[in-house]
Parts: sequence; C-alpha cells; structure tokens
Amino acid sequence: DAKQFMQKENLLCSICHEIFKEPVLLTCGHSFCNACLQRWWRQKTTLECPMCKRRSLQRDPPQNLALKNLCEAFLLERTERLSTGPESLCSLHAEKLKLFCLDHQQLLCVICLHSERHTCHTIRPVDEAARDYREILRELLKPAQQKLEVFKDIKGNFDQTAKDIEVQGQDTERQIKDVFSMFSKFLKEEEEARLHVVRQEKMQKIKTMKERSAALSRETAALSDRVRATEEVLRAEDLSFLQRYKSAAEGAQQPLCQSFLVMGKYI
Repeated sequence: DAKQFMQKENLLCSICHEIFKEPVLLTCGHSFCNACLQRWWRQKTTLECPMCKRRSLQRDPPQNLALKNLCEAFLLERTERLSTGPESLCSLHAEKLKLFCLDHQQLLCVICLHSERHTCHTIRPVDEAARDYREILRELLKPAQQKLEVFKDIKGNFDQTAKDIEVQGQDTERQIKDVFSMFSKFLKEEEEARLHVVRQEKMQKIKTMKERSAALSRETAALSDRVRATEEVLRAEDLSFLQRYKSAAEGAQQPLCQSFLVMGKYI
C-alpha cells in the first residue's frame, strides 16, 4: 500500500536518518541518499552496502525514481499540513522544535539531534539559545541604533536648513523686488520730468520759429512789393523811367533786415 509505505520511517535514509534525497538503488535492494552512499564508500575499500554489506557492481547505482517520487509527495503533503498548523514543528520530522544547533544556526527537533548531520555539534535548548542570541543581537543593534539617532539629527538639521534657506530666499526676493520697484518708480518719475522739460522746450522753440516765420513772411511780402515796383520802373519808357527813378532808387536802397539772414544760417 503506497499510503502505508509513505509513513515517515519508511522514507528515512539509514545513513543520515533523514528523508531520502536523490535516492539510488543498489543491486541488493537497499536504497540510500546518493550523497550519503558516495561519502560512505569514500571511507571504505570496497563498494559494499552499508546495511547488508553485499558488494555493489556499480560505482554510480541507478536512481530510485519510485522512492524519490514518494519522498517528494510526502514532503509536499507534510509542507501543506504544516502550513496550516503551528510554526514550531520541524519541517523534516513534524516534531516540536525544542533545540538549536549553534554550528548550523538551525532549529532542531529531537530526531534531528541524533542525525549524522549534527554529530559533534553544540546544541542548546531553544529558550537558552534565544536568550543568548537575543543579547548578542541587542549588542549588534546598538551601533545601528546610535547611527540612526545621528542620521535623524542630521536629517533634522538638513530639514531646518532647507526651511531657513527657503525663508532667506523669500526675503531676498522681496528685497530685490522692493529695490527694483523703487528704482522703477524713480526712473518713471525721472522719465516724466525729463519728457516734460523736452516737451516744454520743444513747444517754446516751435513758438519762436512760428513767430520768426510770421515776421519773415511780412518782411518777404514788403520786399516783394519793393522788388516788383522797382522792376515796373525798369520796364517803363525812358521819360516815365526818369520821372520815377528817384523814388525807385530810394526804395531800392532802403536797408534790409539782416537779422533773419543771420538766424537762417544757424537753424
């Protein structure tokens, strides 16, 4: 019956006393973990069966696939069973974990204690080992805790410095804006004042030029009349010309307004 054969005691290697791992089958019918058998043979002069001492004809015996499948099925079933049960059971033997191997740093049950894997190892009860290792872990944790406090202080300084920089930056921005606002106001007022001066000067100069232009227009009209009258005298018959010459000559010799000519050179 396969289910009866899958009992734990039927799946234990007689060398390591643990569940078979990669079991191989000897010609005598006995099976062992391949690693256990090879290790056993390295200590012997002949390839004999560890149980019946019958010699094996093969250095690498064939794998016992049927037994391997049974072991895997047993381990799977036990894993599923343990996953819903208490966590304090041994995954290999389903016994309570009451011991701790200091060499392997591993929890053990009573059956594990007698396995070849833990021979000559230092074994302690769980509560004793937990107490000792708890103290060791506390000591190991102290530097990290101290460093954590230092990191927290440094981070606090960084955060405060960042806040100070933010406040200082805002103050500086406000000061710069205030200064440029003041400059802008000053420049605007200065601009308006200078523009006002320029506009007043422009208007005054235009007024002066218009007055001079009007005066010059009057002088031009008077001079045009004198030139036209003199030209008419020049075109007259000799008798009429001589009769009008004296008055025409006096009109032609009247002094001209030189101020307009002088001003015209510097416009």
